[in-house]
Amino acid sequence: MLDRLSRILVSLDMAKNPKHPKDTNQLAKLITDIATGESTENTEDTEQPEKNPAAVALGRLGGLKGGKARANKLTPEQRKEIAKKAAEKRWGSK
Repeated sequence: MLDRLSRILVSLDMAKNPKHPKDTNQLAKLITDIATGESTENTEDTEQPEKNPAAVALGRLGGLKGGKARANKLTPEQRKEIAKKAAEKRWGSK
């Protein structure tokens, strides 16, 4: 029982997009419900829909060469302008 509860707490804490309530009282109720078996929310990882392997490979292929291809295509002036805009966005309001 304690092992199951600790796995739940870890999964709540380590989720990239947590679906647990931000309010501490609601979170406490959720943990209590899960521990007592009244709720099964967040107890097991939800199954992801099966992905098309061909689409995954094609998307990965584009992602692998996208940044390098764009960098090779840009002129030095374009890269300089992009860097200036990025620096302005990053540091302009500070």
